[in-house]
Amino acid sequence: MKPLGPIPAGYTALDGELAIGGRKASVLVEEAGGTPLFVYCADLIRQRVAQLRSALPQRVALHYAVKANPYRPVLELMAGLVDGFDIASGGELAMVRAAGIDPARVSFAGPGKRDAELEAAIAAGVTLNLESEGEADRALAIASRLGETPRLAIRVNPDFDLKGSGMKMGGGAKPFGIDAERVPALARRIIAVGAEWRGFHIFAGSQALDAAAIIHTQAQTLDLAARLAEESGAPLPHCNLGGGFGIPYFPGDTPVDLAAVGAALGERMEQLPTVLQGTAFCIELGRYLVGEAGVYLCQIVDRKVSHGELYLITDGGLHHQLAASGNFGTVVRRNYPVAIASRFGAEVEEEANVVGCLCTPLDRLADKGGFPRAEVGDLVAVFCAGAYGASASPAMFLGQGPAREMLV
Repeated sequence: MKPLGPIPAGYTALDGELAIGGRKASVLVEEAGGTPLFVYCADLIRQRVAQLRSALPQRVALHYAVKANPYRPVLELMAGLVDGFDIASGGELAMVRAAGIDPARVSFAGPGKRDAELEAAIAAGVTLNLESEGEADRALAIASRLGETPRLAIRVNPDFDLKGSGMKMGGGAKPFGIDAERVPALARRIIAVGAEWRGFHIFAGSQALDAAAIIHTQAQTLDLAARLAEESGAPLPHCNLGGGFGIPYFPGDTPVDLAAVGAALGERMEQLPTVLQGTAFCIELGRYLVGEAGVYLCQIVDRKVSHGELYLITDGGLHHQLAASGNFGTVVRRNYPVAIASRFGAEVEEEANVVGCLCTPLDRLADKGGFPRAEVGDLVAVFCAGAYGASASPAMFLGQGPAREMLV
C-alpha cells in the first residue's frame, strides 16, 4: 500500500461517518443536492485566523489572497476576520466588490494587467502593485485621464527565493515584479508625479513547511525593504512581506512551526532600522487560511477489479481537484489525504485506487491507498480541498461542469 497524506485536525466521526463542522457528510450532500461537493468549514477558518493573530506580532496585519478560494461566502466570512485582500485580476476585483468588501482594503498584483483592469482598480481606489515600468506608465496615463490619484506600490522581484517552497515567486528572471535594482528609480518617479505612494510587495515563494526557511526569507525581505527604501529617498508607508506558509498535503509532511515563525518575526520587528520605523507591515496568506478547512466529497459509482487491482470509481475527479490528481505542478505524484467518508475512522480492510469519472488515466485521487471496504453509493472525502480546488481546476473538461460548494 502507498501511504495517504495526513488528515488535518478538526475532523471527527459522527455515527461512523465523517463530520464537517459538526454535521455528517451525507446530510451536507443531501442539503446541497448531490455530489461532487466542496464543503468549507467556517469554524476551522476562524480557528486558523485566531492562531495566526496569537502567533504573529500585533504590528503585522493579515491579508487574504483571494486566488486561494474566491467563493463568495468565504469572502464574506473573511471580511470580518482579516485586515486586507490581495487580488490578481479584474474578475477577482468584481468578486470582492460583490461580497461587499471596501476596495480601499484591496491590493492588486499580477503580471499582464489589462488597461480595463487598471482603470477599474484606479477608479475604485485599489492599491496597484506594479509589475513593470511599462505597467506604471499605463497606470499613470489612465489615472491622469480619469482625474484620479492612483494608489501605487511596486512589486519587487527579490534577488532571493523561499527555500523549499512549492512555487518560487522571486529570485532570478521572473515574470513577477520589477528587479530589485530598478525599484528605487521607479519609486522616486511615482512619488515625484504625485501618486499616492503605497510601498513594496515582496513575495519570494509559496507552500513552504520549513519554519527556518520562512524565518530566513522574512529577514531577507525586511533587509531588502530597508535598503530599497533608503535608496528611494522616501519613507516606506507599507510593505507586504508575502506569505509562503504551507500546509501538509503528503505523507511525511509536518505543519509549519507557527510559534517559531511568529517569535522570530517579533524579534525583528523590535529591531527595525529607522527607515522602517513608521512602516505598516502585512503578511499575505491564502492556502494557509483556508486549505485545511475544505473537503471535497464525491460518491462511488462503481467498484471494479482490473488485473487484480481494485478501483473505486467516483463521480468526482481532476476537473474539480486538479492538485489532488497530481497535475498541478507536482513532479512526482503522491497521495493527498483521502478517506471513505461513509466509514470514517474504520479499520483498513483493502487496498484500492480511487479514481474519477473522466476518460483519462490522469484522473486519479488516490493510488493504492489503504481503506475500509467501500461500496457503490459510499462517499469519498479528499481533504486539504479548501484552496486551489474549485476555481483552479478545469471544471468544463469533458463537459462535466462545476462542483457544488457550501460553507458550514
